[in-house]
Amino acid sequence: MFPRYLETLLEELLDEFRVLYVTGPRQSGKTTLARQIAIRRGMDYLTLDDPAILASALNDPHGLIRSLATRKVVLDEFQYAPGLIPAIKEASDNLGSDERGKFLLTGSADIFRSARAQEALPGHMARLELLPLSVSEMSGQPRNLVDFLSAGDYSVNAGRADAFAPVNRERLAALVMTGGYPEVQDKSPRAKQIWFKSYIEGRLYKDFESLYAARGDYHSKIQALVPYLAGLCGNLLKYASVGNDLGLDDRVVKAYIEILDLMFIVRRVPSWMKNRSKREASQMPKLHFVDTGLACYLLGLRTEELLLASQYYGGLLESLMFMELSKHAAWAQEQTDLYHFRDNRKNEVDMVLEKSNGRIIGIEIKASASVKVQDFNGMLKLAEYAGERFEQGVLFYSGNAILPFKIGDTHFHALPIGLIGTL
Repeated sequence: MFPRYLETLLEELLDEFRVLYVTGPRQSGKTTLARQIAIRRGMDYLTLDDPAILASALNDPHGLIRSLATRKVVLDEFQYAPGLIPAIKEASDNLGSDERGKFLLTGSADIFRSARAQEALPGHMARLELLPLSVSEMSGQPRNLVDFLSAGDYSVNAGRADAFAPVNRERLAALVMTGGYPEVQDKSPRAKQIWFKSYIEGRLYKDFESLYAARGDYHSKIQALVPYLAGLCGNLLKYASVGNDLGLDDRVVKAYIEILDLMFIVRRVPSWMKNRSKREASQMPKLHFVDTGLACYLLGLRTEELLLASQYYGGLLESLMFMELSKHAAWAQEQTDLYHFRDNRKNEVDMVLEKSNGRIIGIEIKASASVKVQDFNGMLKLAEYAGERFEQGVLFYSGNAILPFKIGDTHFHALPIGLIGTL
């Protein structure tokens, strides 16, 4: 069992909201965590993986919810019966103003991302993402990286060569190859490959079918698309280019990728712009895989040596770091959003962390143990574009010291990748 740092916040929100929806990919640990909370809080536990319960939910959703009466309940795999939403709203509307924690819903697809679903439970529901294990959870390191970056105080360890353990390339590659699914952490290399194969065939394709009203031969198309997307980790996503390479209509490509995003297989990251309304409309989001272990399996990268020698290593390492920040953001004190940056002259920054006050932190990822002033060029362009909203820029590298840099009047830092946990 690994600690889940989201658990404390989850318990707090159950005391604040009538309905809590915990979403995330299959096998990320939602059911284990929900069962533990159900036992601790005396809640009933129902899973829609049970055919009888699912049949009742589909046939008579209001009757099922009314049968729970005053009991508090966990409804696991809620995405199978979104028709329960009106019944839950009815029950929530009838609760007293001081009644909290009536429903804990979990789901492997983010069905509440749509505005229509959110409007069904206005003010009644909170939403959390439980992603696969972070490196900090696997290593027992409680430091929250988002809060650490937001504070921006690196003076204690700045310049110390012994501040953090140096990162071994093979160890870093092993982290990328294993990913964060709890079930694979203690498995042999061969068993990990069997697990990933089972996950793709038994869950990914099955869940895709349940979420997408497919017509014709969609199965061969998704089998070609998913490995292709694994090779795009850390790169811009151009739907027309993907369609051309795979011989698919770009509208079909976009529809399929939207479903894979809802299933937490991939994550599309919009470009940061000063005008917030233009961000989501960006035609070229950056693509990351939610789990790099799954991406490595899809790319046929079976050993650390193959990964390190491949063209994909840099992008997969960026995906690992992006998802690490996403996982930390879920339980951080500071409320943040993650973007990437690319201007009209193709100056790029891997990630942009925007704080609740609108100020931003530029973040670059570099696999090397050395750092050059030129490595900060993209962030310098971001600083010029953002103006007063630019708070700082950091570059994660595989060295072991926090190092200050100054270009003109702008300050930057190189930070060890080892900050994410014991490597």
